Amino acid sequence: MECLTSYIGETDYLPAWDLQRRLHSKVASGEVPCAMLLVQHPHIYTIGRRGAQSDILASSEDLDQLGITVHEIDRGGEVTYHGPGQLISYPIVNLRAANLGPLRYVAALEETTVRTLREYGIQADSDNKPTGVWVDEAKIAAIGVRVSRGVTTHGLALNVNPNLRYFDHIVPCGMPNVKMTSMADQGVEISVPEVVPDVIRAFGEVFSWEMRPDTSGQFCLEV
Repeated sequence: MECLTSYIGETDYLPAWDLQRRLHSKVASGEVPCAMLLVQHPHIYTIGRRGAQSDILASSEDLDQLGITVHEIDRGGEVTYHGPGQLISYPIVNLRAANLGPLRYVAALEETTVRTLREYGIQADSDNKPTGVWVDEAKIAAIGVRVSRGVTTHGLALNVNPNLRYFDHIVPCGMPNVKMTSMADQGVEISVPEVVPDVIRAFGEVFSWEMRPDTSGQFCLEV
């Protein structure tokens, strides 16, 4: 199967979410076989379907000072942080066409991240751990998805070189004592755009799909 890809750089959350929904409709209708949107976001906290406002520890005044917005969204999971230095990958996948169930799909996203990190000498895993990807006992990537009409939205967030202190103001993924890490924290100094091709390649390897840059305008943001 072919999967169209596009890295659109730093993008506000709501326009990217709207673009996900438009791509979801195209994949669900068969107009597009598969799509992978890759972005960075400004500082935000998102609250998934199992999350609670109480998992955001900062006051409204503190959030304003930190320049953070909060969005309640329709993915699984609890509260997480997105911001500059974090690579967000939103694969829009028809699970029925791919012959995958949700659990196998999440495991494939974890394996995609593990393979990407291995390219940089970072030994990560997801075995016998909560959902996500871990370096020893520290979490380096979060995963949260939604499946509607058999097609996925949302995806994975890999900490490349974000300011990890933004995680201090939340209970990440509902785990009060979790330690967060990043590629930079593990001694790998690299930019988000440099990691993008490795994530795309690893995704294609794990799913056995042909990854092709989009040239059709499917990934245009509406303004």
